[in-house]
Amino acid sequence: MKKSTIYTKTGDKGKTSLVGGKRVEKTHIRLDAYGTVDELNSFIGLLVCEVTDVELKDFLLFIQNKLFVVGSYLATETDALNSKASLIIEDSDIEAIENMMDKLDSQLPKLTKFILPGGSESAARAHICRTVCRRAERKTYNVANEFDIENNILVFLNRLSDFFFLTARFECQNSGKEMYWEH
Repeated sequence: MKKSTIYTKTGDKGKTSLVGGKRVEKTHIRLDAYGTVDELNSFIGLLVCEVTDVELKDFLLFIQNKLFVVGSYLATETDALNSKASLIIEDSDIEAIENMMDKLDSQLPKLTKFILPGGSESAARAHICRTVCRRAERKTYNVANEFDIENNILVFLNRLSDFFFLTARFECQNSGKEMYWEH
């Protein structure tokens, strides 16, 4: 039987390689950051399964593709980044998120109370994406404290968590009911 190429055994002792070849501990801050971005991308895939609005679903796929390159960027040692690395998240990508947020927000009632995560299956999934995105942003700031990180990546992740908040509200409008914090 032919051996699978999926397992390499090179990480069996707690180290792995960044793009560029540098070996680092599996607990390295870059791995923590890009692993969290990967986790976010997986949760977005779960959200996509539940969203029925075609435009929103297409936009989520756009976000997934952008997150894949953000993860690749974070997985690349600083010395191995080329001049095109700064183009992975462009101002137009951030503007696209802001435009979608404006569109979603314009269809929602004014927010007067704190919202509890939930209200519908898709809204709950969007809230999970929001919280994982916030963690990915924090992890990426940890990397930025030690290595140069393109500012647009940080801005992108910040906007993205706000986008998921509005997505959750939008999904409640379409298929559920917003739940509010009662105090």
